[in-house]
Amino acid sequence: MFKDVQEFMPGEASSTKHYRAIFISDLHLGTPGCQAEALLDFLKSHTCDTLYLVGDIIDGWQLRRKWYWPQAHNDVVQKLLRKARKGCRVVYVPGNHDEFARDFLDHSFGGVEVVEHAVHVTATGKKMWVIHGDYFDGVIQFAKWLAYLGDTLYELALKANRHLNYMRGRLGLPYWSLSAYLKLKVKKAVNFISDFEVAVARETRKLGYDGVICGHIHHAEIREIEGVLYCNDGDWVESLTTLVEHHDGRLEILSFDPHSDFKQLPKTTALVTV
Repeated sequence: MFKDVQEFMPGEASSTKHYRAIFISDLHLGTPGCQAEALLDFLKSHTCDTLYLVGDIIDGWQLRRKWYWPQAHNDVVQKLLRKARKGCRVVYVPGNHDEFARDFLDHSFGGVEVVEHAVHVTATGKKMWVIHGDYFDGVIQFAKWLAYLGDTLYELALKANRHLNYMRGRLGLPYWSLSAYLKLKVKKAVNFISDFEVAVARETRKLGYDGVICGHIHHAEIREIEGVLYCNDGDWVESLTTLVEHHDGRLEILSFDPHSDFKQLPKTTALVTV
């Protein structure tokens, strides 16, 4: 069952946290919107037995239009490879923005396993289907040109975010995401998220899994849909969220404030025992 939201205050804890599994997606390395420095701080202070990269890790769409690859993005890749070398199992499920990696399914690179989808068995024996989720997006499947257009408009919204929050910071105001606000306020966007979640949950149930862990829509969530546990780990562009499994099988979404001290523990936004 769900527990109340908890917040960890500055200075509460600074030691490394270890989990049974960590799920991250939608890093969009190769774009100005990627919060690479924050992600690096998270990866340094949070370790796990198995790390799932749930798609859109590298943004091939953006890199084809314009090359952008600062040192911090290279550091993230090196950090992920280092985790694999040190014994962490790293499983990479490509998404639509890094679909080039689907040409290398069932291969291993630097200890990173590339698979079309994965099945994660929780500590309590629940089978969770791990997918990116773009196969359930009709725009991606049937009108790719429209998806590219939407991606361009989304990038413009993120650029507006950066300018807006620069000014807000000068005025002493907290971070606020224009793109996230529009996503949750525009009726068609809200309906799309709901339809996506239901479609994924129904396919998960049809395949006989207990739950699903995905990304793609940049909206972190843990909830039950028609008897299926739906989990979305969010993104590292806007919400800076991660899904983790504790050693007793609890699933939790962790969220960072992009203007806080990233070396502290993040806020707990949802917690469920499966």
